[in-house]
Amino acid sequence: MLAAQATGGRRDTVTSQEPKDTAALIVNGQGEYLLHLRDNIPGICDPGTWSFLGGNRDSDDETPEDAIVRELKEEAGLAVPDLRRYAVVSLRGPDGRPGEATVFLGHWDGDVRELALTEGVMLHWFPAAVIPRLVMAPWARNLIDQYEGR
Repeated sequence: MLAAQATGGRRDTVTSQEPKDTAALIVNGQGEYLLHLRDNIPGICDPGTWSFLGGNRDSDDETPEDAIVRELKEEAGLAVPDLRRYAVVSLRGPDGRPGEATVFLGHWDGDVRELALTEGVMLHWFPAAVIPRLVMAPWARNLIDQYEGR
């Protein structure tokens, strides 16, 4: 569920209210979404579903912006230069506890086969018409639906 819509821009300081989790909604020039098939193992968020790349801030001193840049690089060797804050979403952690994630919006037109995925099963571009048929993390599906104006 969408908790709050962000206005974009960079924040260079971290407040105690900043969500610990980050994610990236990445769209290409054809309007396709870059999705990550998560491992189907216990102890991770949304196992076995299609979702966005992302992860936790490593420390309270790390900004969400720095965390998402680091996570994209670590998980897929991916650099998305124009990331901007897009939304804060409500989600559930692997233990079922409620939490929030700062979601960033970015555009990238690369070939996923050239990325070095280090977590999860695979990355794939999906057109908007296919999204309703995928098994997805509910918060990620809701965010795409909002982006699509559905």
